[in-house]
This record gives sequence, structure tokens and C-alpha cells, in this order.
Amino acid sequence: MVTVGPLPQDAGWVPPPPAHVPGAHTRSGNAMGRTRAGLLAGAARAFAQRGVRRSTMQSIAAAAGVAKATLYNHFRTKDEVARALLAAELDRLGALAAGLPPPAALDALAEEVAGHPVLRRLTVEEPETLVALLAADPACWAQLRDRIAAALRADRVAAEVVVRWLAALVLQPGDSGTRRTSAARLAALLG
Repeated sequence: MVTVGPLPQDAGWVPPPPAHVPGAHTRSGNAMGRTRAGLLAGAARAFAQRGVRRSTMQSIAAAAGVAKATLYNHFRTKDEVARALLAAELDRLGALAAGLPPPAALDALAEEVAGHPVLRRLTVEEPETLVALLAADPACWAQLRDRIAAALRADRVAAEVVVRWLAALVLQPGDSGTRRTSAARLAALLG
């Protein structure tokens, strides 16, 4: 196994809480949302520290600072936790891109994807898990492409190019200056 320097989770990265869910206006609904956000933040920390394969429901609960029973009240399996974390991260990235002009959105997406601590851990220690994630079934890929298209206000072909570029950055992030230059050139090409 190849060893690299410190991973981004050492910088204290914590995913933000999930977006507001329409209809969740009760106190118990808000508490459930906060608990779920805390569980996903704990999952992100556990996955960044140990990887997905070596993380357990117990380690996720411990990273979230809750009892394992609380985690099981929200998620039945580690796969459910991983899917929920992926969905929350995609929502977060879509919201980030949607609020920016395309060149800045591409730059921000590149930095987020290249520096994401869970993705960095998977690249180093669990490449087979990462390949499974990137080799999404056609329906999932289309959904991701359409989310990017909406966030960037771009057509499907342009969004397809962007998603493929972001997938390449997951595998080989390069340096920040190169990512910034690539984002600017890609934005100009997509113009």
C-alpha cells in the first residue's frame, strides 16, 4: 500500500448540515434533521480516518458522539450511511455551484472534489471502492450530469464534460494552480 502525507481531515473538515427539507417545520423534525446532520458529519470523519471498508457502525457513532442505537434509528447499514453522505455531499456541491458564475463554480467544484478527505482516503486506501463509486450506473450518472447542468445553467453535453473532468480530478487532483487554470479554460470552452 502506498503511503502519502497527511490527509485533508487533519485540517478539521466537517461536512455542512443537509439542506432544509420542505415540510420539516416541527421541533422534532428539526431535531431529527440536526441529529442526521451530526451522524453524517461523524460518518465523514470516520470514513476520512479509516476508509469506508474499515469503518463500522460503532466507529461512525463514536465519531458522531452518539450511541450506536441512535445511528441505527436513522440508518440500518453502513451502506445506507454512505449513500446518505454521498447524497448530502452532492446536494452541497450543487448548491455551491448554483450560487456562482460558471468559471468560479468550476473552480470551487474542482477544489472541493480534489481536497475532499473521504475521496482522498479512498484514492489511497480503497481504490476498488472509489472505482465502484465512479462507475455509477447510467441512471445515477445521468442524474449527476443533470444536477451539474442545472447548477451551472449548462446543457447536458457541457455538463457531461464537466462531470468527466471532476471524476478525473478525484483520481488525480494535481495542484491548485493547475485546477484553477483548467477550470477557467473549461468555462471558456463551455461558454
